[in-house]
Amino acid sequence: MNISENLNDVLSQIPEDVKLIAVSKTKPVKDVFEAYNSGQRMFGENRADELYNKYNTMPKDIEWHFIGHLQTNKIKYIAPCVKLIHSVDTLNLLIEINKEAVKNNRIIDCLLQLYIATEESKYGFDMDEVEEALNYLKYHNLNNIKIKGVMGMATNTDDAVIIRKEFRQLKTYFDELKAMYFENDTDFKEISMGMTNDYKIAIEEGSTMV
Repeated sequence: MNISENLNDVLSQIPEDVKLIAVSKTKPVKDVFEAYNSGQRMFGENRADELYNKYNTMPKDIEWHFIGHLQTNKIKYIAPCVKLIHSVDTLNLLIEINKEAVKNNRIIDCLLQLYIATEESKYGFDMDEVEEALNYLKYHNLNNIKIKGVMGMATNTDDAVIIRKEFRQLKTYFDELKAMYFENDTDFKEISMGMTNDYKIAIEEGSTMV
């Protein structure tokens, strides 16, 4: 199955209100162009330099999403062009993203990455940490970032029961944060969860981005 056929196959299996982020990391530009020519406009990268290079090569109507662990010294490369950073996992990262957004005179959309897996190798806030970060944001003028929702990565396992439980936990976190901090914010609506092997479960549990 080629790229175009694969895209159409996935799109036929997800609801219209769920956004598909095509993971283009490590893929050559010609492959990304094939997906683009098939109508795909949202792409995910996990290396800042690769995202920046593809941004400068590809058409400007593409939404570039950063989906990997982000180091503070790499923010400057993606700040001019990234649409959404999925993987904000510390308060310091939020502060640094805001600084680079100010330099570029733009607002950068962010998702709060929450830790839901059983694997220690995964990144993310726990709920105490995310509440501390949001309380900080409430009293400091970080006006160049916009919190759009949450993200989480399930444990790398074939056990669908574990995966479903973790996705359900992320949805619970989202609902709690919405009620506590974003009740009147219509922009706080995204739940980014689900990859190739588990996106169907993610959608069933409330994912808005796969």
